[in-house]
Amino acid sequence: MNANAEIARIKLPPALDLTGAAGLLDSLRRGLDARSAVVIDAAEVETLTVPCVQIILAALKSCDRISIEQPSAAFVAAFEDLGIDFSQFCLAPAAAPDQPAAPPKPAGDADPAIMPDVQSCVPDMAAAGDAAPSIVPGQPAADADASGNTNSPTAPAEEQAMAKRILTIDDSKTIRDMLRFTLADAGFEVLQAVDGQDGLDVLGKEQVDVVITDINMPKMDGYEVIRRMRSDSAHKSTPILVLTTESEVDKRDIARQAGATGWMVKPFDPDRLIATINKVAS
Repeated sequence: MNANAEIARIKLPPALDLTGAAGLLDSLRRGLDARSAVVIDAAEVETLTVPCVQIILAALKSCDRISIEQPSAAFVAAFEDLGIDFSQFCLAPAAAPDQPAAPPKPAGDADPAIMPDVQSCVPDMAAAGDAAPSIVPGQPAADADASGNTNSPTAPAEEQAMAKRILTIDDSKTIRDMLRFTLADAGFEVLQAVDGQDGLDVLGKEQVDVVITDINMPKMDGYEVIRRMRSDSAHKSTPILVLTTESEVDKRDIARQAGATGWMVKPFDPDRLIATINKVAS
């Protein structure tokens, strides 16, 4: 972050719950609109829920004008419990001497990168430390540079992203806003639906390159969305990524059998989500 930039400071409260997640996203947007940089003061945070972790992670990954100042031990632990190395985001060192940060989560505790019997699906991306997603069978390969970034053999990722339309289907406004924040910043055009039936209605009127759907939703769940898309000749080959809090193997199998292209567990790493979209939509 530029030391001379005009800075907006956001002080986080001791407890950040689901309601606080939406307010945090709004504060970040207002701060970025009004200033050239945003610093988040996380010194007093004692409780940080997964939706808030997801929003903060998405914001930090998508904008280099946002950083964290003096994160508390509880704040750092909320990320490290999910296998996310938080040190790269800090503007200043974190915990007080009497509040040591939790040690990083051992690699063995992370979800497996891919289930042996779900070879048609992109691997889980439940933690930032997971291996990069595999190519879905039948999709062209992408080149990876030394840093692990992936690009199409024929065009830069930025050029590809500008041409892609993504439909996100989720009944949570917070998750929809977070996805728009992440995907729009990466250059994607984002369409949104509030439940499964709404998603099908959008698909009946709009052409999209990739669909990202939740599973547990009112009116129509994600499984039924996938089945109906695959029964429609217009969407037999449209990539469908499931984004859910569910991690059970049997539920992944249901999605795979219905026709899902990939399965991702919330919270997700924004960089890996974008890389996966570029792979399946290439």
